[in-house]
Amino acid sequence: MDRDYTQPLDVPTMAARAFMSPAHFSREFKTAYGETPYAYLMTRRIERAMALLRAGASVTDACTAVGATSLGSFSSTFTQLVGETPSAYRSRPHEAAEAMPTCIARLLTRPTRYA
Repeated sequence: MDRDYTQPLDVPTMAARAFMSPAHFSREFKTAYGETPYAYLMTRRIERAMALLRAGASVTDACTAVGATSLGSFSSTFTQLVGETPSAYRSRPHEAAEAMPTCIARLLTRPTRYA
């Protein structure tokens, strides 16, 4: 999922590749990663979109670049995870994140899904 986040991924396909039923795969995935496969995928997509927006990409370009098919769903999920709209995130300065070592910036800017 980390490598192919731009591709249309679904639980039945991933479960088949792991030689599990979809329900068992979802349970095991949530146990291992703390969130459902879909939530994990969307968090990774939003994380990559945040980097694109910091680099100056438009919201639409970031949405399509990370594999989201609906701008509305992308914006809604982005707002839920990040706490602000993609446009607001893109328009504010991000010099602090750019000045940090990449490993630290990635850790501090990673979106977090709260229950």
